[in-house]
Amino acid sequence: LTKMASGRWFGRILQCSALLPTSLPRVSVRACQYAGLHWVAQSTQRAVLTPRPTTNIAVRSMFIQTQDTPNPNSMKFLPGCMVLESGTMDFAGPRDAHCSPLARQLFRIDGVKSVFLGPDFITITKGHGDMEWKVIKPDVYAAIMDFFSSGLPVLNENTPQADTAPSEDDDEVVSMIKELLDSRIRPTVQEDGGDVLFRGFEDGIVKLKLQGSCTSCPSSIITLRSGIQNMLQFYVPEVEGVEQVKDEEDNVEQGAQS
Repeated sequence: LTKMASGRWFGRILQCSALLPTSLPRVSVRACQYAGLHWVAQSTQRAVLTPRPTTNIAVRSMFIQTQDTPNPNSMKFLPGCMVLESGTMDFAGPRDAHCSPLARQLFRIDGVKSVFLGPDFITITKGHGDMEWKVIKPDVYAAIMDFFSSGLPVLNENTPQADTAPSEDDDEVVSMIKELLDSRIRPTVQEDGGDVLFRGFEDGIVKLKLQGSCTSCPSSIITLRSGIQNMLQFYVPEVEGVEQVKDEEDNVEQGAQS
């Protein structure tokens, strides 16, 4: 009888232990930053009480690399994933960012003056020359990581993208100019975190608009004259010169700063 009673008592203990959770969640978050490379990783692990193999599930992982540009007030951020499927988008201020959830989120960071989106990079231009990048960069890292983990679109639907795509109304000279811009000039400028857009051709003068890090770059005039103008004149004899054009908002802002 004593053995039977102890057997029933031991069986009840086994039944109760079967109702207990076999594992407990444990979340670990790690972040490291070195030599311009920011790595953020979050993983969820299961701490198993019973002798089972531990399972590690990667929840989020992103490498964000930074590159300096010729403009000391602009920095290029590469999230390691596609930003825009095609073309580029320039947001000179928060008012222009109504069509981009990503740009709106970046403009919430103190010190961000403009946001430029490329195929695989984001160029941030700071508004205060005395504000150091080491103060702004951590907030930019966090904003980029949070945005891409949210699943939101970079641009809203039906957002027009400015580019130099050929048009049926272009003559032979304009078509050649646009082809050179797309194939030879724009890729080089985008490597420095900027872009150049075609704005017209009149009386031998090619009108271009600089964007991104090139907007307020001290060497933008050298880029236009020594780089873009020389190449266009070499391949298109009809080109006599290159002229930079600015939007009205750019002129107003430049006048206010002066």
